[in-house]
Amino acid sequence: MMALTLIPPLTAADVLGLRAGDRVQITGTIYTARDAAHQRLVALVEQGEELPVDLDGQVIYYTGPTPPSPGRATGAAGPTTSARMDRFTPTILSLGVRAVMGKGERGEDVAAALRDHSAVYLAALGGAGALLARRIVSAEVVAYPELGTEAIFRLQVSDFPAIVAMDSHGGDIFSEGRARYG
Repeated sequence: MMALTLIPPLTAADVLGLRAGDRVQITGTIYTARDAAHQRLVALVEQGEELPVDLDGQVIYYTGPTPPSPGRATGAAGPTTSARMDRFTPTILSLGVRAVMGKGERGEDVAAALRDHSAVYLAALGGAGALLARRIVSAEVVAYPELGTEAIFRLQVSDFPAIVAMDSHGGDIFSEGRARYG
């Protein structure tokens, strides 16, 4: 099966055509955010304040890229465990974010928010941070530089690979796998 190309910013129509298990390749701009950045973003939303970046239609990748080696945009940029962002995800998706990407299973609140906001959860290959970094063309800190690797980065990526782990129709590769293989 050939991978589908995603070019952010994504629309609801882009996402509604995806199904759990689809292979995708992302080319264009994505943003990074981990625990500390999510906490700050949600606090701004709750206070009614402006966000440091426009997230409408965007992909958020749960990673903290390490410093780059010579000739590279970043060092290793593997996915972090997504469940740590579960408590923030419904609010983040309400901002128009169309895809979040990390590794591991997500909770039912996230599944419901994906359905409610026409969004998807993408799984990136854990343990392959150095390999995934080769798909990053450029990286720029755009918010919270004091957080170091947990700052929000704007990444330009080319053919960044992922799998649709949870779609906006209730499809979930993790629950489907448990049902099939116990």
